[in-house]
Amino acid sequence: MNHPLPQITQSPPATACVTHNIVELHPDLMRLARRLAGSEAEAQDLAQETLLRLWRRRYDVEGVDDLRAYARAALRNLFRQGLRRAPMMQLDEADGPSIEPEVFASLALSDLQGAIARLPADQGALIALVMAGETSPAALAGQTGCAKNTVMSRLARARAQLRRDMDLAPGAPVSSLF
Repeated sequence: MNHPLPQITQSPPATACVTHNIVELHPDLMRLARRLAGSEAEAQDLAQETLLRLWRRRYDVEGVDDLRAYARAALRNLFRQGLRRAPMMQLDEADGPSIEPEVFASLALSDLQGAIARLPADQGALIALVMAGETSPAALAGQTGCAKNTVMSRLARARAQLRRDMDLAPGAPVSSLF
């Protein structure tokens, strides 16, 4: 009995590009933050907070013509407002400083979704089945109507491509991404 293959929703390619462009702004923002801030730690906090704010607004900044100038202005405004000391950092008496972990998890998930969406449809469908919990090549072959060796070959190519797209070492377990 063949089951329909799960569909992978494609994330808008422009958003993936904006996210990549935001990450690439880090060195430039660090240079500016070092000139403005009184210490290296404050500069890092200022640049990180600016990047996080840009990432949260990534759908709004897609239409910005000069993202670098926009980011630099945002950093300067943040510095002027005096928000560089406490925006994302919270001091726990027991644990010390902590950063909201869901922001980084969201970034990683967004990158992974984009990488899966860029896979060929047959490979993406198999990866979606694996993500849903199916790990047996025989069961995957039964669900897709493909031969077991074909399933294994497609999964190997999909995993290799995901490793490249997510900057994992060759042979690193792709399952850690899910």
